[in-house]
Amino acid sequence: MLTEFRKFALKGNVIDLAVGVMIGGAFGKIVESITKDIITPIIGALGGQPDFSAMKLGPLLVGNLLNAVVAFLITAAVLFFVFVRPMNRLKALLDKEEAAAPPPAPAPDVVLLTEIRDLLKKQQG
Repeated sequence: MLTEFRKFALKGNVIDLAVGVMIGGAFGKIVESITKDIITPIIGALGGQPDFSAMKLGPLLVGNLLNAVVAFLITAAVLFFVFVRPMNRLKALLDKEEAAAPPPAPAPDVVLLTEIRDLLKKQQG
């Protein structure tokens, strides 16, 4: 059972996922800092309130939600423009090249088997 777990844990996909989660966590902290320390004060200065965390709508504290929404929008925009859009363009380019490329020549053993088949057909008919 330990050997099976070790094989699973050391697969490339699991390690890639772990690295992605760690980088994502660090990236989230950067976005949170940008939102909290730069963007929120700018928006707050325009709206007259420098910190959204104290913002209330009646008895409801909506400031933290507003901070989270701004952080989400920044994260989504960065992920889209830095990762998703370039990957989609690269995939489209690779698909275009793959479609334009001629089919690969058959392997030598396939050619030999085809010749044998054709010879057998000639002998039978």
